[in-house]
Amino acid sequence: MSSQNPVFIPGPTNIPESIRRACDIPTMDHRSAAFPPLFERAKTGVAEVLKMDAGEVILFPASGTGGWEAAVTNTLSPGDKVLAARHGMFSLKWIDLCQRHGLDVEVVECPWGEGAPVDRFAEILAADTGHQIKAVLVTHNETATGVVSDVAAVRAALDAAGHPALLMVDGVSSIASMDFRMTEWGVDLAVTGSQKGFMLPVGLAIVGVSPKALAAMETAKLSRCFFDFRDMLKLGTPYTPAVGLINGLGASCDMLLAEGLDNVFARHHRIAEGVRAAVAAWGLRPCAVSPALYSDTVTAIVLPEGVDGNALVRHAADAYHVAFGAGLGEVAGKVFRIGHLGMLTDVMALSGIATAEMAMADMGVPVTLGSGVAAAQDYYRTNKAAPVQAAA
Repeated sequence: MSSQNPVFIPGPTNIPESIRRACDIPTMDHRSAAFPPLFERAKTGVAEVLKMDAGEVILFPASGTGGWEAAVTNTLSPGDKVLAARHGMFSLKWIDLCQRHGLDVEVVECPWGEGAPVDRFAEILAADTGHQIKAVLVTHNETATGVVSDVAAVRAALDAAGHPALLMVDGVSSIASMDFRMTEWGVDLAVTGSQKGFMLPVGLAIVGVSPKALAAMETAKLSRCFFDFRDMLKLGTPYTPAVGLINGLGASCDMLLAEGLDNVFARHHRIAEGVRAAVAAWGLRPCAVSPALYSDTVTAIVLPEGVDGNALVRHAADAYHVAFGAGLGEVAGKVFRIGHLGMLTDVMALSGIATAEMAMADMGVPVTLGSGVAAAQDYYRTNKAAPVQAAA
């Protein structure tokens, strides 16, 4: 008998059956009259999830990394200066992408486990009286370390300095799972993908583009072809779109909005708190250096010296057929990650916590079997979930 255990990686996430079925549609002529309503439904739903009052939602057949490249190449020119912090694998990768495109990246180095350095950003922006910095990059949720950064505070720093730089945000592992307020926070480009909070397979890069970013598109001179916003806005789908995924995205947005975004965010927070209660009961700690930085979509757990986190992840997969996230970059081998986003419930989270306990015990980590499960159970019993619409 084959088994279908939930995954506990921070993406791709578990797929609700109704969304799986929404992606499974017959071949459609995307130039026919049948496609535009399906396309508009998905884009309208994404705009609601982003809390986006103006601008455009653009969908590319790509992953979130394609969304990063689209954001950069459509709004900047060779040699432009951008400001970014390096504090995890995905902030590092975005910086690398910018450097490969010939941009001048001012990098603020931060320990892995910390978030975007708002105070340092504020100092740099205030000192840039000539407005040489054209964009500020923020990784809202650093997936490698389980750290969330304060996007609203970065916007406040820009405003306090009277600085016109674009605010670009990587929301790949936060959007649709954690509160994101594109218009209120003054985000100019918000990047995410289909395979995390939207609970779809990999295959769509999703970019929210503000009116200010649309204006920057007209003078930007970085080379772009496949990721050209102008072609997408003029033609809608200048090349073959991922029709099934787009239909699934519409269904996903309907599901999220039916649950209620506040309920979605509360569910993720509650499940994450249960996982963190388990971590404390094990006598371990998250990689994030303070509770204010704890992510509600992924927890990176620091293991005792001498325990290889990546070996632990492999063991959990081999022995129990359950997937956890390995450590990446500077924390490779030092942590393992429990993803708790997308289609997840308290009961599913408890199964992941129990499996993590068994795998750690097998690897010689001094944990008491049942301790983390009991701590999470206690939290979930005393912090009840809001009623939600059941996934079909």
